[in-house]
Amino acid sequence: MIGDLFDSPWKILIVAVVLIVLFGSTKLPVAARSLGRSMRILKSEVSGLHDDDEAQAAAAQPSGTRPLPQQIVASPAPSPAADPAAQQQINNLEAQIQELKVKQTAPVPADQKQV
Repeated sequence: MIGDLFDSPWKILIVAVVLIVLFGSTKLPVAARSLGRSMRILKSEVSGLHDDDEAQAAAAQPSGTRPLPQQIVASPAPSPAADPAAQQQINNLEAQIQELKVKQTAPVPADQKQV
């Protein structure tokens, strides 16, 4: 839709005339100047962000070394059989889960029902 707006010179001329009528000939140069300043500020901030990233990367790496690719290091899972106390705790938790499942499926006596 926007691409079709500027495909002929007549459409561009009509848009320019409408802008001049709406904003007046005195405000358009001020608006264009303000837009140019804003674009320069944005450009300098973006390049500053890139410079900051490069400076942080250089500070993180010791001088004279190349950065190494990130490697995913998976820690091995501890074996439950290696620690008898941990295995006992797992067994107790499994027993509690089974008890809760039994209580949940058991019917509630009539005298304990809430109204």
